[in-house]
Amino acid sequence: MKLYKSKMYPNRWYASSSFTGWVMFPAEPNGWAKRQPARGVDPIDVREVPKELAADAGLPEAVDSLVAV
Repeated sequence: MKLYKSKMYPNRWYASSSFTGWVMFPAEPNGWAKRQPARGVDPIDVREVPKELAADAGLPEAVDSLVAV
């Protein structure tokens, strides 16, 4: 899974994987639970960021990587 941030929507995270496709979720505690499909994501608008940045939002892989340390 890859995590992305958008300049146009700074209060959202975007994530993409072969399992989930593109999803967006609020950049807030437990935001992952409120995820929904992201349609029309413009690759020019988003930049990949470290998954650990969304750990407080509950992004599963980010939480797992913090626990493993």
